[in-house]
Amino acid sequence: MKLDVKTLDDKKAGSVDLDDKIFGLEPRADILHRCVRYQLAKRQAGTHSILGRSDVRGTTKKMIKQKGSGGARHGNKKVNIFRGGAKSFGPTPRSHAHDLTKKFRALGLRHALSAKAKANELVILEDVNADDAKTKGLKAQFEKLGLSKVLIIDGAEVNEQFGRAARNLPNVDVLPIQGINVYDILRREQLVLTKAAVEALEARFK
Repeated sequence: MKLDVKTLDDKKAGSVDLDDKIFGLEPRADILHRCVRYQLAKRQAGTHSILGRSDVRGTTKKMIKQKGSGGARHGNKKVNIFRGGAKSFGPTPRSHAHDLTKKFRALGLRHALSAKAKANELVILEDVNADDAKTKGLKAQFEKLGLSKVLIIDGAEVNEQFGRAARNLPNVDVLPIQGINVYDILRREQLVLTKAAVEALEARFK
């Protein structure tokens, strides 16, 4: 697969051949779905908690006599049928994470990249270096390129000035190549890769 390489000023800067094993797969929704579920489950806090009988305040003295009251027999005020009592079988703090093999996660990433390439939502930039951290100038450059809701992946390190300028723009995420993931790729309408990011991906999946 061959794509044109552009600059931030929307000028052509050559072309690049993309590996079909990374960008040319037929995207499978089930693989992408499992990878997204894996990521979201892993980040879930799992801090939900209820109060059990040992956590609530209440007398353990027998409130009413065993017989003669006309009601049920009760010996503890902390049971779940009373107002202010404990809750039975409620959620307790736990991890929601589940396992997904390293090979499957790598496959999911390739399918996410292929999905963007197939939908013509993949843009290759020569680099994302900026001379100053001015959001106004970067916004104008994005408008020229037709970028709005976008994930930008750079090489091992993101240019500091570019990162500062981009962080004030809504719906724009900037990550180094180490942070690339399926969920962030799919949640944005467009994916921008620098030439350094493409080279790093090809070296990673070689």
